[in-house]
Amino acid sequence: MAIKLTLKHSERVLFCASKWWGDPDMPENMQYPTIEVNEDGETYDYPLTFICQINCEEIAPYDKDGSLPHEGMLYFFAALDKWLGYDSPTQNGLGEWARGHFVVKYAKSINFETFQSCMLVDDEDQALTEREMEIVFSECSDDERCIKMLGIPSSAEVTEKYPGLVNLLQIVKDPELDVEFEGELNLMMKPSDLKFGNWKKSVTHLR
Repeated sequence: MAIKLTLKHSERVLFCASKWWGDPDMPENMQYPTIEVNEDGETYDYPLTFICQINCEEIAPYDKDGSLPHEGMLYFFAALDKWLGYDSPTQNGLGEWARGHFVVKYAKSINFETFQSCMLVDDEDQALTEREMEIVFSECSDDERCIKMLGIPSSAEVTEKYPGLVNLLQIVKDPELDVEFEGELNLMMKPSDLKFGNWKKSVTHLR
């Protein structure tokens, strides 16, 4: 079984809880991920979009095979601005994305005293992030077309292209999620890499 992620607006304080959008709550020594961009002869670091953080204790009841960590926090970042309707120097399109354009980070434990919200602001100190949403977890079939962790891509075409890979995260258009693609964004890994947390060995594909 896969793990379905249902997004909802909530008045709950989501500091160090599972949440979509908003600001990541990270250890002091964890760096916010960026990619190097070369634009008009100038090279600079461009921040990736924070997608979500997953408090691993919250998914443990649904991860019967122990494929994912059951403690600590998983973070997902991607070069997603273009698909949210913003101007962006990164132009990831359909097909496989370059490595480093979808990044997973992991903190082995959560400490409310030392974790801090990492906020991205513009030149006028206005927040650059979307309003955070609570994540509610439930079980779903391996190939269900939804926002989910584990299972296989809901597109048979993607499953055939990447045989043996499983989802770490699948993103699809959702009533609460205003993305400008109609297909699926899949972050996939070999089961062996997933088991040992080799996050850098993931493959990203947008259909």
